[in-house]
Amino acid sequence: MTHDMRSRIRAVEVRAVRVPMAHPHQTAGGTVSESPLVLTDITTEDGVVGHSVVFTYTAAALKPTADLIRNLESLITGDLLAPAEIEQKLSRRFRLLGTQGLVGIALSAIDMALWDALARSHGVPLVRLLGGVAKPIPAYGAVGYDGVEGSAKTAREWVKQGFAGIKAKIGYATVQDDLAVIRAMRSAVGDSVAIMVDYNQCLTPVEAVQRLRVLDEEGLTWVEEPTLAHDYAGHAVIAAEAKTPIQCGENWWGTLDMQHAIDARASDFMMPDVMKIGGVTGWLRAASLAQAKSIRLSNHLWPEISAQLLCLAPTAHWLEYVDWWNPIMSEPLEINKGMANIEGSMGSGVAWNEKAVERFSA
Repeated sequence: MTHDMRSRIRAVEVRAVRVPMAHPHQTAGGTVSESPLVLTDITTEDGVVGHSVVFTYTAAALKPTADLIRNLESLITGDLLAPAEIEQKLSRRFRLLGTQGLVGIALSAIDMALWDALARSHGVPLVRLLGGVAKPIPAYGAVGYDGVEGSAKTAREWVKQGFAGIKAKIGYATVQDDLAVIRAMRSAVGDSVAIMVDYNQCLTPVEAVQRLRVLDEEGLTWVEEPTLAHDYAGHAVIAAEAKTPIQCGENWWGTLDMQHAIDARASDFMMPDVMKIGGVTGWLRAASLAQAKSIRLSNHLWPEISAQLLCLAPTAHWLEYVDWWNPIMSEPLEINKGMANIEGSMGSGVAWNEKAVERFSA
């Protein structure tokens, strides 16, 4: 398809779905049994359609998020298909209200759909539109808050599928309980597999330092969010005391949060969430910040688009792989021998299985 540089936005369509998880994900805060998702389709005047998906974590946020995205339609209809320009326009519009929370999610839904539309209008994957090439990215699988036997079983299943890394939820009653889970997984998968753990912000900085003194000898690739996501000073204390690298980023809203974390030396590694960091436009800024400080960069969720964005990141580290919304994807991301494969993807790699979307409609 030949792209018309004067192509403008004609319409925005928004739908909500609730996709059941094949394997409910246990966390310290409860069980995640479904994915409440908002799907955005942006159509240009020449008929190109760009897609994006955002995850609202709770069904209670589905309708307000979908309504907010719909309300943005009047602000962008008739604009040139220019994602970076529209991102700046919308950021100015919401400066006084702020661009976090549901506003941030809505803005990212628009941004990701616009970039997808632009790549599709040129007939190329997003990574090529942005000047990169497809590369194999190592992926790890998720283990829930499943106890000793459950964590070992799930870890073993991921490795049987070819994954070279696994990440487990921990934060049990005692550090000895955490240790038992880690050692059970290590026994199940062997020494060559990378093991990461995620505390999901459940510890105080002092508790985290105490626990990491015990876990530091376990050869973990990283310990994720041991304390509150925006306690940069607390994470800096933990990072300074721990031998194991600290990983943060999934709960930062925009690159200003990331800059605050860098300034505080709060995290050794970083893993922005493409929805919370500001869509594709925000991610590109985040990758530049990480490169400037030689910080290894992974992702949180959104494996399809994140696999392409990691191909562009000079300090790319790991892809977090989840299959939570695979049922509504026409072509879910392929993982071959533990590596993300984006060869043959079009746009951002996001497109719908319309029958499944209809079935799971909210």
